[in-house]
Amino acid sequence: MHSWHSNKEIQEYINKNLQADLHSLLLKKSPFPEISMQEIVQQIKGKQVAQKKFPFLLQDGIIFPPQLNLEQSSSEKTAVYKSEILKGKKFIDLTSGFGIDAYHLSKNFEEITLVEQNAELLEIVKHNWTILGKKAKFINQKLEDFLNGNKEEFDVIYLDPARRDQNKNKVFLLEDLSPNILEIQDNLLSISREVVIKLSPLIDLKYLVSVLKNVSKIEIIAVRNDVKEMVVFLSENYSGEIICNCINLESEETEFSFKIDAEKTAQTEYSEPKRFIYIPNNTILKAGIFNLVSEKFELKKLHPNTHLYTSESRIDDFPGRILEMEVIDSKQIKKKDQFNLISKNYPLKPEEIKKKYQLKDGGERYLIFTQSKKGKIILKSV
Repeated sequence: MHSWHSNKEIQEYINKNLQADLHSLLLKKSPFPEISMQEIVQQIKGKQVAQKKFPFLLQDGIIFPPQLNLEQSSSEKTAVYKSEILKGKKFIDLTSGFGIDAYHLSKNFEEITLVEQNAELLEIVKHNWTILGKKAKFINQKLEDFLNGNKEEFDVIYLDPARRDQNKNKVFLLEDLSPNILEIQDNLLSISREVVIKLSPLIDLKYLVSVLKNVSKIEIIAVRNDVKEMVVFLSENYSGEIICNCINLESEETEFSFKIDAEKTAQTEYSEPKRFIYIPNNTILKAGIFNLVSEKFELKKLHPNTHLYTSESRIDDFPGRILEMEVIDSKQIKKKDQFNLISKNYPLKPEEIKKKYQLKDGGERYLIFTQSKKGKIILKSV
């Protein structure tokens, strides 16, 4: 492992250059013989990412891997959330990567094992965990080889499959991931009572349920309404109803849970806009539970293809934004006025609306261009 991590002068140089122009920095010669300028810039990039994504690593002595490994790592926020719902004696991460998930998810376990095929990356994780005072068993091996030779059982297995093919193109189907989840799911469930798989937020919910066995729960996790990941829980011998939880972290919105088949029988009614308009958060939109939301909160929908809801009285625990609005005529829109523009099931995009009506972005008021069953409408904040 690199010896420069304990050099205070190098650490000070990295910290002083966190706001520097990295392209200009790369053209310079490293002032330290034991570390190249390329390595210094890699550490600066790592700290820049850590400031937003995993601030618990912002301490001297921590080593950051190349950019791609940082991009593929979970954020500290989502990892901490997942850690609160997992516990047991023996935890194993079969695709540990930079180890962010493993570090947090394993906090309620006595024995921790990390498997990673990239030897250099695993050494970095091992070094960082020593700095952080965290113990684990580190295994440098391909996941498939580990499974073929393993006779040990675990309480929880965690996986975050690689979502890029050999040409570095993004892939989403389970059979295209590395490892191929469909090929190993039986093997995984034979050595653990619970298997937890982190997947792309772009993957289809219905597809997951149709191809995976023993699915007990699915978590759709967003941070400030940006859906970050889909997490699937496979439980040994489970054959009951599948629960889906929609979570929007760092918001004041209530978690919304539902049975995966509930949307099939849910009913919705339609109405022209009433006093309050409800905009579902992105976890609800990802789940596709448009009728269920209407039925659950006793809200009317504006249009079959307009995922906006309405009511005369305010429903406070709705998982999304709630706006008090009124229908207006386009002639009531003044040039240079300032609004947050939203376009839902409407021919024009927000930028086109902004240009057409000569509006400014921002402010506290909203202008929604959408459709009810009677046709195109414009809604303005009251």
